[in-house]
Amino acid sequence: MNNLYLISFGEIALKGENRPFFERLLMQRIKQALLPYDENIQLKKTHGRIYCYTKASQEQVINSLKNVFGIVYISPAKSCENDLEQIKETALEVMRNQKYSGKSFKVETRRPNKSFPLKSPEVSREVGAHILRNLEGLKVDVHNPEIQLDVEIREQSFVYCEKVPGLGGLPVGCNGKAMLLLSGGIDSPVAAYMLMKRGVEIESIYFHSFPFTSDRAKEKVIELCKVLAKYSGKMRLHVVNFTEALKEMGEKTPDEFLTIMMRRMMVRIAEQTAANIGAKALVTGESLGQVASQTLEALVATNEVATIPIFRPLIGFDKIEIMELAKKIGTYDISIEPYADCCTVFVPKHPKTRPNLSGVHDAESGLDVEELIKMIIKDIEVIDIEPVV
Repeated sequence: MNNLYLISFGEIALKGENRPFFERLLMQRIKQALLPYDENIQLKKTHGRIYCYTKASQEQVINSLKNVFGIVYISPAKSCENDLEQIKETALEVMRNQKYSGKSFKVETRRPNKSFPLKSPEVSREVGAHILRNLEGLKVDVHNPEIQLDVEIREQSFVYCEKVPGLGGLPVGCNGKAMLLLSGGIDSPVAAYMLMKRGVEIESIYFHSFPFTSDRAKEKVIELCKVLAKYSGKMRLHVVNFTEALKEMGEKTPDEFLTIMMRRMMVRIAEQTAANIGAKALVTGESLGQVASQTLEALVATNEVATIPIFRPLIGFDKIEIMELAKKIGTYDISIEPYADCCTVFVPKHPKTRPNLSGVHDAESGLDVEELIKMIIKDIEVIDIEPVV
């Protein structure tokens, strides 16, 4: 027997003529999330709602759909015909499944189907009275109820009490694709989450520098991608062998400029890789003033080599705010594992914090940038990562 869930979406309902595109994409994401549990899921859309019929357990449905961007609420529900007596009995059944004894309640009715003969307040009064007559230990509180029973009268009537919050935002993929510079630290996975919430599909690029950094650092990045894949449905990781480039930059550029040189080279390589996959922007976890490479002058020097936008969704966040978000999305404990990336290992003793562009150009003049990029690009490993069920 299939169970019914009402899925509410917020921002999508405000779209105009292109709303069906967003609805279809959200339905695809819902099916993708529930596919491990039910290959025959049935979805039906109406204004502001998607009805989901599935044999998956309630725990499986809630745990999967609460990570799908675009969903505002998930409500386990019961349906019946648009008949007052059936609505009352269905409401009684739903309320019996709640821990209602000694609690206050309220019935809230919405009536998009205006052909139903009773108005919303009349339905609420009839249903509430029926519940009071048949269940002991309940009292009515229309202002601050402990339980709210919702009735929606559409082509059928739907009754539910629970509203499990979703992530909101827009379904992943509706706003194109971007390439994330993933370091393995706390910030960049949070930046990915922020862009995915706005409907951007994310692929990641990681700069590995074995033996200066361990293979455990690479494994840590893969684990972070598995967590991010919970929200996107999948994640593709591009692993760059950055060791030889680092050696050459270390030999041929002034020490105080090394961090800026690394960032500029990473952006160039990330941009070329992004072009190969159709990504229209880069994403970083940079926060203004957090470290030497994130001063305004340093960001200007990094931006100079990019020809596509670089999104920095954390630019105005402080470290505490970023850490709280990382804990919320499940990446924090992995990010703080003690396996350093190349940006951490190759920090100069006295990095240039406010570089001017002429100084950056002079520092970079000893490098054959194009040859370095060609050498690096041809040796990129691609890993497809599925979410952990």
